[in-house]
Amino acid sequence: MGGQQQHKKSKVVKIDSMKSWEQNITEATNKGYFVMVHFSAYWCMPSFAMDPFFEELASTYQDVIFLKVDVDEVKEVATKMEINAMPTFLLMSGGTPVEKTVGANPDELRKRMDQLIPQNPSDA
Repeated sequence: MGGQQQHKKSKVVKIDSMKSWEQNITEATNKGYFVMVHFSAYWCMPSFAMDPFFEELASTYQDVIFLKVDVDEVKEVATKMEINAMPTFLLMSGGTPVEKTVGANPDELRKRMDQLIPQNPSDA
């Protein structure tokens, strides 16, 4: 019984190459899912601080694919998506950016997601 909730597998997919980026975006587009991307950097404390909140969002929004991109590890993706600050959160639909939120602001991020993504309460 002891221990933390390490059993739960993260719903956030770490992107490690342009190829994995394209595969995940294509898969989401084919399924008609939104994609929420957390652009971060290992040295950026606000990015690091947003990780638990981003995991929480990933558990809340079942029909959204959550990706995490370290801008230093996958520069091509950061450049392609015109990411200039960390953390940046990018909501995409059909492979196209819909909404960009810059900065570590959990309330603003949740508000924007609630406005753009229909919630399906599982216990309705």
